[in-house]
Amino acid sequence: MANLHDLYQEILLEHNNKPRNFRKLEDANRKADGYNPLCGDQITVYLRVEDDVIADVAFQGVGCAISRASASMLTQSVKGQTVAKAEEIFDGFHSLITQPDAEVDYDLLGDLEMLSGVSAFPTRIKCAVLAWHTLNAAIEGSEDSVTTE
Repeated sequence: MANLHDLYQEILLEHNNKPRNFRKLEDANRKADGYNPLCGDQITVYLRVEDDVIADVAFQGVGCAISRASASMLTQSVKGQTVAKAEEIFDGFHSLITQPDAEVDYDLLGDLEMLSGVSAFPTRIKCAVLAWHTLNAAIEGSEDSVTTE
């Protein structure tokens, strides 16, 4: 079990240190900003949606390791997916993080399962879900900033 924990830590640190899709998406047709006032995480999620498919996704911002790793993993999990599938992944991830006893489809979540340990630290849950709520706002075309408060 300790080896599995070490693997999870290593992957989270890798996503924090070398986040995937960390850039401004110049041809984005949707975007949203998010903010976590508890720890100061700030993020912008960019989407290029074509024919109801997330053709490309990127993010920029500053935040803690959990926030950056979660955003990085988010981009990998929703890129190329339909909007409906991305929303399904959001629901599964949100349940994983906020309802530790909920039944979760681990096949749907893939590597996102590695963030499940965050649920043991209530103050860090907002760090993990910030990018996801910001993704939803971008999908919906909301102009309002997302906040975890």
